[in-house]
Amino acid sequence: MIEISNRLNAMVESATLAMSRISRELKAQGKDVISLSLGEPDFNTPQFIKDAALEAMNNNFTQYTPVSGYDDLREAISFKFERDNHLKYSKEQIVVSTGAKQSIANVVLSLVNPGDEVIIPAPYWVSYIEIVKMAEGIPVIIEANIDQNFKITAEQFENAITSKTKLMIFSTPCNPTGSVYSKEELSGLADVLKRHQQVVVLCDEIYEHINFIGKHESLAQFDAIYDQVVTVNGVSKAWAMTGWRLGYIGASKKIADACNKIQGQFTSGTCSITQKAVIPAMYADPSELNEMVHAFHKRRDLVVSALETMPGVRSNVPEGAFYLFPDVSSFFGKQYLEYKIEDAQDLCMYLLSEAQIALVSGEGFGSPNCIRISYAAAEDTLIEAMKRMKEALAKLN
Repeated sequence: MIEISNRLNAMVESATLAMSRISRELKAQGKDVISLSLGEPDFNTPQFIKDAALEAMNNNFTQYTPVSGYDDLREAISFKFERDNHLKYSKEQIVVSTGAKQSIANVVLSLVNPGDEVIIPAPYWVSYIEIVKMAEGIPVIIEANIDQNFKITAEQFENAITSKTKLMIFSTPCNPTGSVYSKEELSGLADVLKRHQQVVVLCDEIYEHINFIGKHESLAQFDAIYDQVVTVNGVSKAWAMTGWRLGYIGASKKIADACNKIQGQFTSGTCSITQKAVIPAMYADPSELNEMVHAFHKRRDLVVSALETMPGVRSNVPEGAFYLFPDVSSFFGKQYLEYKIEDAQDLCMYLLSEAQIALVSGEGFGSPNCIRISYAAAEDTLIEAMKRMKEALAKLN
């Protein structure tokens, strides 16, 4: 009998992809399902990027690419890092991958040995835990609840570090909460890192440009810990390029070289056409994104206002990304007809069945009292979804 590896058996399916799959199946059956489960901008890739892709194809950029990415793309990323983040990464410190998810996996596999501890603030993006488990690391979870705006403190970080700590992974702006760390908050984390020079922090900044407070702050800006930080970014969210699959890191050359070595054995270089298309995106002024960011800001306010009218739902006001992560624990123990709500997953399945809205339980993000709502959808769709949600929640008692 064929047996699947223990490594795979220890891994769980992505909660977001699982709910997306269920909602697609229901839509195929003719159900009027509104899916707010996936983190995918509902905008099209800008035309100037698509034009660059066409030009690349016409110029026959269709062969294997260097493992770490074309030189001209890495030079463009270096320019973007310095312009937007005041970070100096030479092209030799940059590795381009097939999505930021691969970038994260490269870093974890490059640094983590079996038994090493990896600190992960919760709520966290669902894949962080599974990637660490793949590397046989031990996830150490720091909980940050809604009352602290889902952000850990420097004291919590300090208290979680042991002699076995190798890495911390977090995102700002955060998926799933939309919380954004300020410069002062990052400075506090940096002070902790100064005292623990064996610890590396992987800072996931994929939502950098979807920011409602005006300025993104990078952890690597603090000179004393520059070599201890790996900055992860990509083009999926800001440039609406989810299907193009391109992410990248800026890191010390030692870590960049390690990621390059791993990638050379797993996938080699990412798509040649995508790489050439991304170059003008890196040089483009971020003001190109103002219209999209403004739209997300309006949608956030729309959904926050709607949630405020739903008794029992507690929500913060996120400062970036395109998610809300309300606490719905007040509904646990309630029921309607045959539906009994024991946890957030039960509530999500109830809302899918009764209101035909696809949301994601917070359990997969490390916060079982919450649910994630993606507002990367048209305003009229969000209005209808919130109406259905309010009506369905009102039936529970």
